[in-house]
Amino acid sequence: MVSDKIRKFKSIVEKSKRIVGFTGAGISTESGIADYRSKGGIWERFQPIYFDEFLQDEEKRLLYWKRKQEMWDSVKLAKPNQGHMFFKNLYDENKLLGVITQNIDGLHEKSNLSSDFIVNLHGSTLEIICLTCELTVPSEEIFSNLNLKNGIPFCPKCNGLLKPNTISFGQQMNPQSIERAKELSISCDLMIVMGSTLIVHPAASFPMLAKQHAATLAIINLSETPLDNLADFVLRTKISEFLTLYPTV
Repeated sequence: MVSDKIRKFKSIVEKSKRIVGFTGAGISTESGIADYRSKGGIWERFQPIYFDEFLQDEEKRLLYWKRKQEMWDSVKLAKPNQGHMFFKNLYDENKLLGVITQNIDGLHEKSNLSSDFIVNLHGSTLEIICLTCELTVPSEEIFSNLNLKNGIPFCPKCNGLLKPNTISFGQQMNPQSIERAKELSISCDLMIVMGSTLIVHPAASFPMLAKQHAATLAIINLSETPLDNLADFVLRTKISEFLTLYPTV
């Protein structure tokens, strides 16, 4: 029964003292954020623009910004759900080492989880960065007055290219984020995967790394993952449905 599995999970959490969360698109779709890979997802509607295309092709840069502008309202208005608050509650209980997330929507930040505890592997849509001088500003400052009929925005400091602070195809991931994710994976006694199919690398390697360093591995995801057979706990369900039952068992 599902309730028996949830009781087992609750017991695992209660016994753990160094918990790390690993979250993917499935935790944010329940807040109205579209994912990338599923039927009807962003990549089915839009051909990805590679980083070198953004750098070299003015038309591709404009197209990139048009897509980001189209998606901005859904990101801006999205609110954390039970999944995000689950990790915030672990933080409040001093049981959370950190959250490693594949998501770029900033919903962990919006849950009031300290940014020091969040590793945004693929960056954050909530920030815009200059690719030349690395000036970083809140996205709202740019999108609130953005009129692409006048062209794309440029850095107010050095006139360099501005780009939402997210990782595009062909763009190098932040080495500091990778290193921090490794540290968390090696140090935890429990890693809880929520809403990730664990197929995107190198991100998906961190739950395996945690398992290799003797951590308990729990996976809560609607579909199967490549690590289900190695995990100590697996529950295939919507995160909201799981967490609605979790406090009552």
